[in-house]
Amino acid sequence: MKNFVQEGHVLDFTATSAVASGAVVVIGARVGVAVKDIAVNETGPLRVKGVVELAKLATDTPAQGALLYWDTTNSRLTTTASGNVLAGYAAQAAGNGATTVWLHLNA
Repeated sequence: MKNFVQEGHVLDFTATSAVASGAVVVIGARVGVAVKDIAVNETGPLRVKGVVELAKLATDTPAQGALLYWDTTNSRLTTTASGNVLAGYAAQAAGNGATTVWLHLNA
């Protein structure tokens, strides 16, 4: 196919502020995870597809497949949609008290 550009699992991102490797970055109505440190005004890779482990609200109990949203104020995932950015869905369940969850990015 002559119009194919790339797989799309990792996209280039130009940082307006420094981004640490593993940090979540909101890009429009989606999120990405920095693959490496990205300096201010530099372009670096953001993973936008795949499964990553991220912090979550400990009292949320997402079942596998539940939609998860990025809470930029508290830098964690939550099951609360209002005021947050859709990040993907839970790749596996995470119970009460768990502080991380496996997120299937942007699915």
